[in-house]
Amino acid sequence: MEHVKGWNQVELLIRADKEVSDFTVGRVNEAVDRLLTGEPIQYIYGDTYWYGMTFKVNPDVLIPRPETEELVDLIVKNNPETDLSVLDVCTGSGCIAIALAKTLKFPTVTAIDISEAALDVAQSNSALLKVKVDFFKADALNLGDFKKKYDIIVSNPPYVMESEKKDMDSNVLDHEPHIALFVPDSDPLKFYKAIASYALDALTDNGHLYFELNPLTANELTEWMKSHGWNDVQILPDMHSKLRFMVAKK
Repeated sequence: MEHVKGWNQVELLIRADKEVSDFTVGRVNEAVDRLLTGEPIQYIYGDTYWYGMTFKVNPDVLIPRPETEELVDLIVKNNPETDLSVLDVCTGSGCIAIALAKTLKFPTVTAIDISEAALDVAQSNSALLKVKVDFFKADALNLGDFKKKYDIIVSNPPYVMESEKKDMDSNVLDHEPHIALFVPDSDPLKFYKAIASYALDALTDNGHLYFELNPLTANELTEWMKSHGWNDVQILPDMHSKLRFMVAKK
């Protein structure tokens, strides 16, 4: 009813004993029917509330998760400086880039994605939330054209292995974009490796690389990072005690 009528929770309570029109009932029933097929409510109504802001979402982008809010919190806590330069790789809806642009002190934020449709959503969110983020279409596996130095490089790349599909809910499998979710079991770290290799040259001397992780491959990635030029690698748990975040420094 909040979406259908635009009422807040107080208004819903005030009107709890009031009849609504047949048109309103029809719209609610339509939403319920779609929910029963497994379609996420965020896609039904086209938005989601995340990190204190309302983001537009559609099936071209993943629905932002609570764990990713923790990643933003981690970056903000670790970086109190002003005028930092930030690169968000695999931006999707733009949620990480926009949250950092809103929360850090006068940052310069760049965000990339390979999907033009996702970039359309991200740019819409940036305009809606009145923050400046420079968006570009680019392949996370080939970032050589980005020659600038960054203080922060962050990515929540595709990391779910194909073999994990059997354990996933249909509302994710049938509706969220597979290009943003899955990696082959034969090379589950391919995005991390490409981004980390690029970041070795692209980060400033005191810069940091931040990843959201698949807990199943977190330890393997840690060993790879340490053997490929990264001396300071930390793995941190999420709210569910799963190995979810990496912070790395050269």
